[in-house]
Amino acid sequence: MAQHKTKSKNKKNKKLAQPFSSLASFLLHKVQNKTSTTMNEDNNKEEIQEEGLNPQEETTSANEEAATEDTNTQESEAKEDAAENAAEEKPEEAEAESNAEKDPLDQALEKIAELNDKYLRKVAEFDNYRKRTIKEKSELILNGGEKTITKILPVIDDMERAIENGKKTDDIEAIREGIDLIYKKFIKILEGEGVERIETKDKDFNTDYHEAIAMVPGLGDDKKGKVVDCVQTGYTLNGKVIRYAKVAVGQ
Repeated sequence: MAQHKTKSKNKKNKKLAQPFSSLASFLLHKVQNKTSTTMNEDNNKEEIQEEGLNPQEETTSANEEAATEDTNTQESEAKEDAAENAAEEKPEEAEAESNAEKDPLDQALEKIAELNDKYLRKVAEFDNYRKRTIKEKSELILNGGEKTITKILPVIDDMERAIENGKKTDDIEAIREGIDLIYKKFIKILEGEGVERIETKDKDFNTDYHEAIAMVPGLGDDKKGKVVDCVQTGYTLNGKVIRYAKVAVGQ
């Protein structure tokens, strides 16, 4: 009987202990979850700080990296410039040292050779210039009148037509008029080329333009030293006498 009471009491105690055991397990589970969550958050914060995910820190880091790259670029460019300058200066220094080490006689011989080479080049250039000038001058002499002759050819055509028409007509006045027109045309062409007639009528005798071929006495004091007749007309080309006027002068 006593054993039966003991067993029922134990069962009753087990039934009462079961709810408390479940509650303790629940609380323990909650505490463990909270602790795990806290640890995960701490680990994430540490990873974020290590990885530098803060925007301000990222910007600062990017600026520092850009400044570092610019500094490195400037340093590399400065090194390259210094290397180039050194490379340029080295040949000059080497040449100066070489000249300093050379014997004065050798230096003088090199200078003579250099001057001789320059002299030969100048002589060759001058010789080429002289030959070219002679060729141009000869071509100018041969073909210099081409432009003038081209302008004179129409006058020859007019003369040929005048001759042909003169055979077909007996009108002397028409022929004379045609010849006069051709003559004026020819004079106009010459004036266009700079040719001018030397005037002689009632002019004082001037040896710069006139050539006296006769002296005519007894014409009076007012005709003394003056041109009384022109035997051959003189001409100038651009102010230069190309043919003196042949004249008779009063004495």
